[in-house]
Amino acid sequence: MPLEAGLLEILACPACHASLKEQDAELICTGQDCGLAYPVRDDIPVLLVDEARRPA
Repeated sequence: MPLEAGLLEILACPACHASLKEQDAELICTGQDCGLAYPVRDDIPVLLVDEARRPA
């Protein structure tokens, strides 16, 4: 289930403060030097840097 558009507009990457985009079951940081992927579990974004997946 996609996140509400209003919620996605106010969320930001905790590491670099760039905006996030939704892709599959993750929120991907749009910052060029960051690119962390945060999981979404049970429709709740887990915005913890320790839980984020590093870019490949």
